Amino acid sequence: MSFLLRSTYRSRIWPVWTSLGYFVPAMLALVMLLYAAVRIDIDKRQQFHDNLRASIVRDLGKIGTRLQGNIEGDIELVHGLVAVVAAEPQIDQKHFAEIAEQVFKVKSQLRNIAAAPDMIIRLIYPVEPNVRSLGFDVRKSDTQRAAALKARDTGSMVMTGPVNLVQGGIGLIARYPVFTKTAEGANRFWGLVSAVMDLDMLYVDSGLNDDGSPIDVAITRISADGQTDTFFGNPSVLDKDPVTFQLAFGDGAWVLSAVPKAGWMAMQADDVRWSRLMSFGILLLVVGPLAWAGYLMKQRHRIIVDLGEREERLERLSHRLQLALDASKIGVWEYDPATGEMMWDARMREIYGIPPAKLKCTYADWRRALHPADRDEAERVFKRALANASQYITEFRIVTPAGTVEHIRAHGAVYWWGGRTKRIVGANWNVTRDVLLKEELRTSHLYSEIQNRQLEEASRTLAYQSIHDALTGLPNRRYLDQYLDQHPQVDRFAILHVDLDRFKSVNDTYGHAVGDEVLKVAAQRLKSQLLEAEFVARMGGDEFVIAAPARDPEARSRALAAAILEAFTDPIHVGALEFRVGSSVGIAVGTGSSETRQLLVQADLALYEAKKLGRNRVEFFSESMRQAHRQSKKLADEILRAIENVEFVPFFQPQFDAKTLEVVGAEALVRWNHPKRGLLTPDKFLPQAQSLNAVAEIDAIVLDKSLFEFTRWRAQGFDVPKISVNISAQRLRDRRLIERLSHLVLAPGTLSFELLESISFDDDDAALMGAIHKIKEFGIDIEIDDFGSGHASILSLLKLAPRRLKIDRKLVAPIVDSEQQRRLVASIVDIGRSVGVEIIAEGVETMVHAQVLRDLGCQVLQGYAFAPAMPSKDFQEFLLRRQTEARREVG
Repeated sequence: MSFLLRSTYRSRIWPVWTSLGYFVPAMLALVMLLYAAVRIDIDKRQQFHDNLRASIVRDLGKIGTRLQGNIEGDIELVHGLVAVVAAEPQIDQKHFAEIAEQVFKVKSQLRNIAAAPDMIIRLIYPVEPNVRSLGFDVRKSDTQRAAALKARDTGSMVMTGPVNLVQGGIGLIARYPVFTKTAEGANRFWGLVSAVMDLDMLYVDSGLNDDGSPIDVAITRISADGQTDTFFGNPSVLDKDPVTFQLAFGDGAWVLSAVPKAGWMAMQADDVRWSRLMSFGILLLVVGPLAWAGYLMKQRHRIIVDLGEREERLERLSHRLQLALDASKIGVWEYDPATGEMMWDARMREIYGIPPAKLKCTYADWRRALHPADRDEAERVFKRALANASQYITEFRIVTPAGTVEHIRAHGAVYWWGGRTKRIVGANWNVTRDVLLKEELRTSHLYSEIQNRQLEEASRTLAYQSIHDALTGLPNRRYLDQYLDQHPQVDRFAILHVDLDRFKSVNDTYGHAVGDEVLKVAAQRLKSQLLEAEFVARMGGDEFVIAAPARDPEARSRALAAAILEAFTDPIHVGALEFRVGSSVGIAVGTGSSETRQLLVQADLALYEAKKLGRNRVEFFSESMRQAHRQSKKLADEILRAIENVEFVPFFQPQFDAKTLEVVGAEALVRWNHPKRGLLTPDKFLPQAQSLNAVAEIDAIVLDKSLFEFTRWRAQGFDVPKISVNISAQRLRDRRLIERLSHLVLAPGTLSFELLESISFDDDDAALMGAIHKIKEFGIDIEIDDFGSGHASILSLLKLAPRRLKIDRKLVAPIVDSEQQRRLVASIVDIGRSVGVEIIAEGVETMVHAQVLRDLGCQVLQGYAFAPAMPSKDFQEFLLRRQTEARREVG
């Protein structure tokens, strides 16, 4: 920094000194005399100006004080009137005029006063010159509305003006908001009181129109938004450095500005002229001799200037070189082969770790610092450059005294000192960071290439996995979708939909791990039957789809399906286990321009038909299947709509005591009151309802309606001991059933739930058994329906502990003609007796059947031999007839 200051001084100040330094004494004298003369002149003028300004301040202050006092006096006068109006909001014109007259008796500049309740002028004083103002709505005046609303909204007096008055002249208008108190003590806006002040009278009373005054006065109005307007006097006064006096009115202000009428400088011109002439004479007598002496000194300093410029250039060059070396962190060295001495600067010593105590460095110090692996090559390059006087450029490593390895880049050049001695000078700098960065970048590049290859491989793997099944390795549904999208329409094409038979039992019995092994084997068997152009895709679970383009797709698909059925005749082995899994195949063939996705739907319908007709078979799609599917879909929609509309109704078939033939109960049988097809029996809709999982909803409807009818029978005096309602497995697992039963009030034994024997009770189904136990706790009996037609075991019968067994009608029908069938029914009766279960026989078609069953020990009989199932109304009539007949027999 000191060098830069010296450089600036020598390059700029020193040349000026060499040119003008000789005249410094004369210039100093000139400056001092000029300063003294100017100072005297300024002081003289300033004294006069200050005296004159003080006089004007006094005059203007008197005027401003009188003006402000007059305005504030007028405002205070009106404040008293405002207080009266606030206290007497119903004041009339007469009273208002009397008060205003008292105000006007006091000397003021007021022209008139008006009161405007609800912003409409109703009261005014004096009246005669202002009668036209009565009834005037100030809100409708563009010039008065803003000030009036502002006074109302702010609750403070608002002054506007100067304004030109209709009666002539200029005035100020002060508007006072008036508020009265409501009965609740709140403030209510009554209206305004306006007072007009005559501005000309204010000017006269304040002394502004005094012709003998030595000052010119101008008044400027400053609004709240900063706008200015000079409404009195000459606006040019504001441009003549005036004295000012400010008056504040509300959110605005008035500024009074004053200047002397004769001007500020008019009275001091003569005195200033003589003072300046005297000062100029003294200046000439003193400065002249000194300027001559300075001229004689000029030659003496010329040589000093030249020497200073040369010294500056040399110092600047040296400084720049040092800055460059410091910024680049380059160490400079020089080697003298004759002495072996190496001259290192401070940066070189820092790079090589040479301690400050070592004053001289030699070639041996440099050689010792070289890395052992680089030493020979570094010395060879150095000696060759010295011997050939060539350019020295190389890189090598060094080992510092601290043990760290640093990478050095060296540049140098050979020169002749004094024309006879060869020397080499150069520079070293530490490039370790650059080398490490390059190595790191090289490593990162290699790593990124490896990662890219891994990502590409992973991408290919993911792409493969996304369209292939992870378990079997076959194409999956997505692969099939892509294939169908790429081939939306094809000729001579077949799709086979394959489903494994009995696979669910494998999964349920042996677990999914074994099931997965079976699927793998099945997938390979399917794949082994295909031609090159065909493929099989796993759709999920145990379903597969085969796409088979062929010249004769029907023949090929038929042969392929036969081969698939044949392939699955052999058992599948998983470890020591052996499984026989069949297959069902649905086929759709396209011989013209067919849509492949439509073929997929058709193959699915054909598979459904194959499953329905007994499994382990092949079915080709036909239009009748489509129609059947549509009918099934239509029936499903109608069932769901019927549940919403509560179209299902119970029919009741009475049950009779086998000995007395008294009615001991009734079974509720579901019927569908179809709006178009009439009354439908369960065989027409229950299979479809089961596939929809809607049986539970139907059971709930039948239960609610049956309980309603049962309650109504009791209320009408019909003694029906109990009612039986069929309950499906879906309904038993429905949590809403238990909740519904918990709200019923039933006498124990009056309600029975009939469970089909086809419901498996042998499995450890905790939820199912838990629901049955809950039902029993509510006092509801359990009956096993259609006993003898299913697979219920004696163990499950004991576990369930039902109240009754109902022998299936298929066992009852042949007992009249078959001794063997009678023995079978007798065995069922004996089993029931042994475990304390009551026996009901259903399907009793004739009285002969009734006699045989009674003899075999059945306690309750039900069937057409006694009465069919009937709606509640008919059932009541049936009961009524029996009661009538019973009374007739008694009578």
